[in-house]
Amino acid sequence: MAVCSLVFYAGSLWAHPPGQPSPGSLDEAVRQLPAEAVSEGPHRPADHPHPPPLPFDVTSPQGGNIFQSFVASWRLFYRSYLVGWLAGMLLALVGISLVARSQIFIAAAVSQASTLGLALALWAGSLLPIGPPEHCLAHCTACGCFGDIQSVLAVGFSILASLLTLQAYWVKRESSEAITGWVFLISASLSVLLLAHSPHGLEEIRHVHSSTLIGASGVEVWIFGLLLMAYVGFLALAGRRVLLWITDPAMAAAVGLKAGRWILWESIWIGLVVGLSIRTAGMLFTFGSLILPPLAAQLLCREMRSMFFAAPAVALGSHTIGFLLANHFDFPPGQMNVAISGLAVLLAWLLQRFRLVNRNSVTR
Repeated sequence: MAVCSLVFYAGSLWAHPPGQPSPGSLDEAVRQLPAEAVSEGPHRPADHPHPPPLPFDVTSPQGGNIFQSFVASWRLFYRSYLVGWLAGMLLALVGISLVARSQIFIAAAVSQASTLGLALALWAGSLLPIGPPEHCLAHCTACGCFGDIQSVLAVGFSILASLLTLQAYWVKRESSEAITGWVFLISASLSVLLLAHSPHGLEEIRHVHSSTLIGASGVEVWIFGLLLMAYVGFLALAGRRVLLWITDPAMAAAVGLKAGRWILWESIWIGLVVGLSIRTAGMLFTFGSLILPPLAAQLLCREMRSMFFAAPAVALGSHTIGFLLANHFDFPPGQMNVAISGLAVLLAWLLQRFRLVNRNSVTR
């Protein structure tokens, strides 16, 4: 819980600078005590030689029950937990089509292109009077509308990369793997070159590459909640057409689905979700949530339709376990969630192998 204490302490310093007693502060409480209580100094009353022990220690990774520690941290980090759950389930649903068509590397290219959009916003902010102050990183909420500019560029570059890579996959005029690799490499190199002489910019890019779940806002909770409800509603209304488009595009075109329109809307939707998630949760969490839960669902499910139930369930379960462990042992939540999701894929693969062995033994 050292991270929780540091975040709370930094927020209190920002809200109430040193030298100015804040409401409910220790100095104010001491001044309101009776004179005889203050005159006792550091000595405690005789009937209470020691303070009563807390049921659990909220500041020590080793103290308390893991669930109690998580409940104690809810007041400070509930927005981060909600964003992680909502974005994880949304990304898992979006990633089903990429995993089913073996387009996993496209997700990495789109995520890296979104990071290039963030880097371009930081670079433009250093040249024009639109950026944050020199002492403030771009993800800080005190930087005004600069965060909105970052979000727009991140989503825009993500949509552009999604259009380019998915178009190459469906049209097959060029090698889709080559174009996807080009998008990934050019985005990764330019995002560093643009900010090579800006230490604060490079720190922000490293921050995005790891995880930015800590510090999520209430607006982001609403955004991902509404996006998740909208996509679930779309799947409920057009689930059969989506399944047909994913499993057999040729048959989908034969029954009247316009391939060009579906490619366009799928690219825009993937780019929008990935771009917003990169800005809020970081590249590692976004890429992991986009690929790992659908992979586990693919190993567990025998039908394509079942993946749309299993993938968000795997995302919700793995992220819940990840948040519990990250909070209790003071680990970064994004990396912990991705690690637990990776273990879920391993367990799903072992279960699939166990089923195959049992099936072969029965047939013999």
